[in-house]
Amino acid sequence: MKKPAATRQKEKTQIEHLSQAELVEMVLGLQTIIEELQEKLAIAEGKSRTTSQTSSKPPSTDLIQKSEKPTVQPEADQKKKPGGQPGHQGKTRKGFGRVDRTEISSPEICLNCGSQELSEVIRAC
Repeated sequence: MKKPAATRQKEKTQIEHLSQAELVEMVLGLQTIIEELQEKLAIAEGKSRTTSQTSSKPPSTDLIQKSEKPTVQPEADQKKKPGGQPGHQGKTRKGFGRVDRTEISSPEICLNCGSQELSEVIRAC
């Protein structure tokens, strides 16, 4: 996080008034902090390199990582929504129109038992 310019200027004037011994002590302290952070970074990078593919760790312990090969979709595919697209002429089946007659058909023989009497078919089947 970047500090405001006024705060940085105030710290700069305070450092300018330090003696050489105090400056050397500050630099050595900062060097120690840098070395500790570098060690922590090396450990973190080493841990991040071991995945379920490169070690015997189970896949559930892997951190979510971006794939190496980015999936690139054409721009036209990204913008399309499901269903009919604007400007596309739709096609539908034509219906039968208006029903002009109905017909009741009764079978002459039963397809299961071969009987010709409807009363026999009801009892037999």
